[in-house]
Order: sequence, then C-alpha cells, then structure tokens
Amino acid sequence: MSDQTATREMLSGTLELHAPGRRRTSTAARRGNRARVLALLSVDAIAFVLAAVGAHEWSAQPLDLGTVALVILATMAAYAAVGCYRPRATLPAGAERRKLITIPALVAISAACFELGAGHVGAGDSAARLWLLMATLVGTGRLGVAGVEAVTRRATTRTAHATLIVGAGQVGQTVAQRLLNEPQFGFQPIGFLDKEPLDGDSGLTLPVLGASWDLEEVVAEHDVEHVIVAFSTAPPSVVLDVVRRCWALGIGVNVVPRLFEVEGRRTRVEHLGALPIVSLDPSDPHSWQFTVKYALDRVIASLVLLVLTPVVAAIAIAVKLSSPGPVLFRQRRVGLDGRAFDMLKFRTMAGEPGPAGESNAAWAMAAIGMSAEPAADGDRRTRVGAWLRRTSLDELPQLWNVARGDMSLVGPRPEITHYVEQFEDAIYRYPERHRVKSGLTGWAQVNGLRGDTSLQDRVEWDNFYIENWSPLLDLKIVAKTIPALLFARGDR
Repeated sequence: MSDQTATREMLSGTLELHAPGRRRTSTAARRGNRARVLALLSVDAIAFVLAAVGAHEWSAQPLDLGTVALVILATMAAYAAVGCYRPRATLPAGAERRKLITIPALVAISAACFELGAGHVGAGDSAARLWLLMATLVGTGRLGVAGVEAVTRRATTRTAHATLIVGAGQVGQTVAQRLLNEPQFGFQPIGFLDKEPLDGDSGLTLPVLGASWDLEEVVAEHDVEHVIVAFSTAPPSVVLDVVRRCWALGIGVNVVPRLFEVEGRRTRVEHLGALPIVSLDPSDPHSWQFTVKYALDRVIASLVLLVLTPVVAAIAIAVKLSSPGPVLFRQRRVGLDGRAFDMLKFRTMAGEPGPAGESNAAWAMAAIGMSAEPAADGDRRTRVGAWLRRTSLDELPQLWNVARGDMSLVGPRPEITHYVEQFEDAIYRYPERHRVKSGLTGWAQVNGLRGDTSLQDRVEWDNFYIENWSPLLDLKIVAKTIPALLFARGDR
C-alpha cells in the first residue's frame, strides 16, 4: 500500500478532483478557512515587505520602490490565481511549494527586464536578491502557518471537514484509519458508502451509511463536506457517477488511484489527446545510485565509528560491569535479497540473551492475525541496559554492520529470521522490503512506526521509501531521526 505525507502517503497519494461550483462547508470549517486565508495573506505580505527592505539595503542599485510594490502585488495576485490561498483540508503539497518559489522568480525576472529596459544597470542583481529573500521568507512563514494549522487540527476536530468514504473494503478501512490517526489532514471520517461492505471486524466503529444511490440523502443527513473514493465493488460507471454527483452538490472529492502501490512521488501525468496517462519512474535498487549510496554508507560509518571510539569503549565497559555476560548481543536478521546476517547491539539484559527474540512473540503473532501469550520472564534489563534502550545507544555497534556492508545507514529495519518466514506469506508486499539493504534508521521509524506497531503499516512505508528513494529523502530521514530518538523509546 501507499503522500508529508508528506505525510501522509496513503492520503496524499489520492487524486484531488476539482469542479466549478461553491464548496459545501460547515460554519466551523468556513471560519477555519477564513482564518487560514487571512493568516497566509498576512504572512506573505510581511515576508514580501521584509524582502523588499532587505533587497533595498543590500543592493548597490536597488529597484525603484514603485517597481517593488508592483512585484509584491503581482506575486500575491499570481498566488491567488493559482490557488495558493484556496481553502483546503490537507496541508500544503509539493506542487504548491514549487509555485511559491517559481512565481516570485518569474515576477522578479519580469521586473528586472523592465528596469533594464529603462536603463537601470544592476537591476538584475537587485531582482535576484529580492527573489531569494521573498522565496526564503515566504517559505519560512508558510511552514510556521502549516505547523500551527497541524497543531490546531490535532487539538480539535471542530474545523475538520466531515468526510464520507466510498468503499468499505481494505483500502477504504485503511484510509479511514489514517484520517483518524492523522487529524492534521483536516478530514473527519463519519462513515462509508458501500453496497457490499467488508465482512468481519476491522477494528473501526465507523458505520456503513448506505450505498451509492443513497449519496444525496447521506450528504444531507450528515452534513458531508468531502468524499474520498476508495476501492469498492461498484463498476467504474457508478463510481464516475458518484464523483459527478459530488461535484453537483459542491463537495470536494479525492480518489485513491487503482495502482496506488506503484504511484509515488516520481509519477507524472502526460496526455494522449484528452486521455491522461500516468508515467511511472520508480527508483532502481540495482542502479549505480544505490551502489554509490552503499559505498558512502561504509565510509561514513567507518569515520563515525572512529570518532566515537571513546564513547563505544565507555559503553562496552559499563555493559560488562553492569552484569555477567557478553558485551555484544548478536541476532540473526534478514537484509538485502533475503540474506541473513548477525546484527550487533550492546547487551541490555542480564545474563545470556536468547537470540530468537521470543520476547516479541506476542507482537509477531498479532501481526499475522494470531494470538500468543506474552513472554513470562519479565523485564530483565539492567540499569545501564534500560538507559541504552531509552537513548537507542544500544544500536551503535550496528555501525560495524554498516561498515562491513551488511546494512545501510538508511533503509527498512531488519527483522528476525524466523519471523520473516512467517511474515512473507501473511503480510502484503512484505518480501519487497528486501530489495535494498536494511538500515539503522528508516522512513517508517521516523514516522512513529517503532516497537510493537502495525507491521502492515511498516511494510507500506518501507516500500514507499524504496520506490521513491533519493539522496534528499535519505537526508530528510536522517534529520528526522534525532527528534524521533528524543521523543520515542528505542525500537524492539
């Protein structure tokens, strides 16, 4: 399975469909929309004024103040024209961020051409400075607005858009769960529309409110403001009719694409006449880029180990003195192409730790839909071990695994060998995690999927990472690892 997102990927991977007409919104949502638009206008205006002042002070021959004023007004008008102030439920997408950067550049270039035509030498330098300041300050300001917006949405659902999900199958259930877990998207699921809903207990308490022909009645009765179309048993003609009826009612619509598993950030839409075609450009784990990544991993891990030698030695002595037993804990894990290797950690428990990982048996059985009794030996962690687990410093010896080439700095976390055998057939797309080397940190871990969390979600995030890999994504994961370690307990 599997957008920032971004946040997340299942939701941001949906296609947002627009149609003319007034959007149906509740009073609270309208107030939230007005507050958002006013906040964005204020932030942009302040950023542009500060950029103009900065460019005026730092340029030898600054732009004429009248030209600067026109640049600011033209930029804000262009933002409005392309929808940068449009009320929206979700947080800003990558396409919007690109607009925030490119529009000021185009306007500044136009102003520079006008000034040069008027004989003002040095206008190009002034315009470049103005654009850089505008883009930087607007981006920073909008990040602040997005952060406040996310915190507000997590704190209250009053401004959230009542959302109906078409399709109560596995994908529809996943979308609903994501919306409930991630309120910053601004969607509050209220139920499903499906003639043949999924059998069994999904763990959700959301009701099935009707079938496709009940759309208007359900919308009126529950004040629905947004619809997300997930997979359902209805034929395409019925789903298309539902979308058009939503438009007629003034309701926003998102659609989960049929091949969402392979539609990541590298997709682009092309057209054969009026027929849209989605082009897929996934990363290749066997490409030279990954060869370079793995080589850099080994170099960086070796250098970090060298720098941290005193720290590693001190921890090793503390572990040895904390209780009898070996300093290092070795456990067979599965990495690239399903090959097993000995993953190293500092020992955190008293005595000789068992390599099989039986303390995780209950989690592993739950992951494949079975039950098991939790381990009865209790918590055997030493004081030093508890501190190492809490700070994740017990993972430091894995830098040696990276230096040896068993692991990567960033990638899916490796699993215990005998669990892999159980998960491969039971968890959708689980074997595809092994297309790349396992990592010290990963996309799933920095997004909160550590410890006894949903294995299905981990697999989804891991495969998204593999198919959308880039050096920038690795840097983003490394940057997010530090707060993830500070605010969450060490993984299993």
